Amino acid sequence: MIKGIIFDYGGTLDSRGVHWSEVLWQGYVNSGVPIDKETFRTAYVEGERALARERIILPQDNFHTLLLKKVALEISYLPIQPDETTRAQWVEKIAAFCDNAARQCINEALPMLEQLHETYPMMLVSNFYGNIDEVLRDYGIRHLFKGIIESAVVGVRKPNPTLFRLGVDALELAPQDVLVVGDSLRKDIEPAEQLGCHVLWLKGKGWTEEEDRQTHPHTITKVTQVANWLKDNNH
Repeated sequence: MIKGIIFDYGGTLDSRGVHWSEVLWQGYVNSGVPIDKETFRTAYVEGERALARERIILPQDNFHTLLLKKVALEISYLPIQPDETTRAQWVEKIAAFCDNAARQCINEALPMLEQLHETYPMMLVSNFYGNIDEVLRDYGIRHLFKGIIESAVVGVRKPNPTLFRLGVDALELAPQDVLVVGDSLRKDIEPAEQLGCHVLWLKGKGWTEEEDRQTHPHTITKVTQVANWLKDNNH
């Protein structure tokens, strides 16, 4: 009997299961940045490493502010360096594109989250930059979650199952009474299963072709399917 739910955030609630590199890449294409995808992916990885090394994202940053910083950092790793005016235009266009994409996804998920909130206590467990509380408040969904377990705050990153253990403990439930919903088989589903939680894998476009070929018996293609799955399976 499922009594509580843990949601991943990035890729699960804000991009329909699509890896965020894909969303950003579409932002680059939409903004006319003259690079190929492999060049972008290299800059994306370098940007993520820099964000892990340095405290660039601040707790008060909403997602648009995060994106402005993140994209500016990525562009600094490109082999072509535009003039300052062009750089500023790229950064703003890409950040606006991605922020709008995330907001649309959140708005799609909102009715389901509100419905689940009426019945289940919910936690958010995420590898994030230390500002997810502000991101959720800005998008109007923070009140739906009992609490947040965030990697940058607790000092542990998924796939370490410790993050999910902290989420389960915060719900004050046994793992077998908790459903975990995430978009990463390796970082969300497998560690949650190690703890004994029920799982639903939101499968979208992953980082690698190998990920895209993977399967799991408990798979959904839209996060809004969580409510129907619970209705059909939680007896």
